[in-house]
Amino acid sequence: MQTLAEGLRLPTNGLDYAILAIYFVVVLGIGFMARASVKTSLDFFLSGRSLPAWVTGLAFVAANLGATEILGMAATGAQYGVAVVHWYWIGAIPAMVFLGLVMMPFYYRSKVRSVPEFLLQRFDKSAHLLSSVLFAFAAILIAGVNLYALSIVVEALLGWPQWVAIVVAGLFVLVYITIGGLSSAIYNEVLQFFVILAALIPLTVLGLKRVGGWDAMSDSLTKQHGGDFMTAWGGTGIGDPNPLGANWLTIILGLGFVLSFGYWTTNFAEVQRALSAKNLSAAKRTPLIAAFPKIFIVFAVMIPGLVAAVIVPKIGTPDSDLTYNDAIPLLMQELLPNGVLGIAVTGLLAAFMAGMAANVSSFNTVFTTDIWQRYVVKDKPDAYYLRFGRLITAIGVLASIGTAFIAASFSNIMSYLQTLFSFFNVPMFVVFIIGMFWKRASMKSGVWGLVAGTAAAMINYFWIYKGGIIDIPSDQGANFVSAIVGFVAGAGVMVVVTLFTAPKPEAELAGLVYGTESPSPDEELEEADKAWYRKPALLGWGAIVLAAACYIPYSF
Repeated sequence: MQTLAEGLRLPTNGLDYAILAIYFVVVLGIGFMARASVKTSLDFFLSGRSLPAWVTGLAFVAANLGATEILGMAATGAQYGVAVVHWYWIGAIPAMVFLGLVMMPFYYRSKVRSVPEFLLQRFDKSAHLLSSVLFAFAAILIAGVNLYALSIVVEALLGWPQWVAIVVAGLFVLVYITIGGLSSAIYNEVLQFFVILAALIPLTVLGLKRVGGWDAMSDSLTKQHGGDFMTAWGGTGIGDPNPLGANWLTIILGLGFVLSFGYWTTNFAEVQRALSAKNLSAAKRTPLIAAFPKIFIVFAVMIPGLVAAVIVPKIGTPDSDLTYNDAIPLLMQELLPNGVLGIAVTGLLAAFMAGMAANVSSFNTVFTTDIWQRYVVKDKPDAYYLRFGRLITAIGVLASIGTAFIAASFSNIMSYLQTLFSFFNVPMFVVFIIGMFWKRASMKSGVWGLVAGTAAAMINYFWIYKGGIIDIPSDQGANFVSAIVGFVAGAGVMVVVTLFTAPKPEAELAGLVYGTESPSPDEELEEADKAWYRKPALLGWGAIVLAAACYIPYSF
C-alpha cells in the first residue's frame, strides 16, 4: 500500500479544527433536514424529481469534483504537465453539452430511475441485468478511490493510520446519506462546491507566488522535463514521445470521444443529479450550468500539481518518498497559514464526501431498483424498498472501505480511475449510443455489446499492455487505447449480432430512439420533440462545429 511520506504532517491548530468541526455539524444538519422530505423511495433515490436547475447544476459539477479529481488531477499535472487540460476541454465540456442537449430528453421522458433502466426499455432484461451489475461494481470501486483519497488527507491532518482514516470517514458519509438520501447528498454537494473552491484558490495563488509566477515555473519545469511538459499538444504527433505517452489520435478518440462521452453520458453518479431536476428544461440545463465552472476549474487543480513538481523535482520517482498523490498535501503543509489551512482541509474533506456520496447514492439506486426490486424481491410496498435502500447504502459503504485498499496500490489514482472508466463506462456508452441512434439494433445486441466491450478493454490493458505485447509508454496512454478498443469491439459485435437476431418491435421504441415520437402527452415533452436536436441536418452541422471548436490545438 502507498502510504503518506513520514514527514508530511500538517501543522494544524485549534482554529483549523474548529473550522472543520463547524463544517461537519452543518453537513449532518443538512442530512437531518433533508430527512423530513424523504417519504417515498422516489424521494430517497431521486429527490422526488423536485430540485431546481441551479441546485442540480452545482451538484453535478461538485459530484465530479471529488477528492479523486483534486488529488488525482494535481497528481496528473505533476506527472504529465499541462496536458492535464485535455481532461477538461476535450474530456469533459463537449460531452456535458451533448448530455444536456441531446441525451437528457431521452432519459427524462422515459421516467427511468437509472441508466441501466433505460437499457431495459431499449434492449432486454439480459442487457439490463448485466449493465446493472457492472455499474454497481464500478460504483463501489470508484467510491473506494474517494475513501483512499480522503485517508491521505486525514493521515496528514491527524497522523492516523490509513485504515483508521478510511473506516471513520466511510462511516461518517454513511450517516448523512442514509438519513437524507439523494437530497442530503445534493444539497451538501452545493455547499461543498463553494468550500472546495475556497480551498483550491488560495492554494493555487500562493503556489504560484512560491515558485515566482507562471513564467518562472514554466522555465523550471521545461529544464527538468523538456519543452513538451508545458504545452498541451507538444510531442503528440503519432510516434513522437511526450510526457503523457499518447498521440493526438488517441487523445481525441480515446479521451475526447470514447472515455469522455462514456463517462459523462452514462455514469449514473452524474446523470442522477440531472434526473432529480423538477422538469425537462431543468434537467437539460443541469450539465450546461455545470460546464461553465468546469472550463476554469482545471487551473485550480493543475497549477498545484505543477508547483509541487517544482518544489520536489523528483516527486513520484523512486528517488523520492513522495508519490504524485501527495502533491496537494505537500502544498498545504508548505504554503498555508493556520485558519486558511483549516479551510483547505475542510475543502478536501468536502471534495471526498461529494465524490463518495455521488457514487454511493448511485449504487444504492441501481442495486435497489434495477437488481433487487426487479429480479430478487418483487412487488413489495414502497416502504420496503425505502428501507432496503438505506440498508444497501450501509453495505455499499462497507464494500467501499474494502476497495479503498485496492486504490492505495496506485501512485496516481487518476490513472486508476481512467482504467475503471475504460472497463465499465465505455461498453455501456457504445451500447447506449448505438441503441439510441440505430433503430434496427436488436434486443440481444445490447448484452453482447456490453460483454465484448468490457472483455476487449480488459484484454488490451492486462494482456497486451501489461504483458508487454505492445509498447505503450504510460498507463494513461494505455487507458486511451483500451477505451478505443472496447468501443470498437462493442460496436462491431452489436452490428454482427443484430444481423442474426430479431429487432425490438417498433411500437416499443417510441421515445427511446432518435427520430421516434414519444407517447407521452406531456406538453413540455411534445415541445421538446420539435427541438433542434431532432432535426438531422442541424444535428450534423452542430456536431461538426462543436468538434472543430473543441479540437483546435491549444497551448500555453
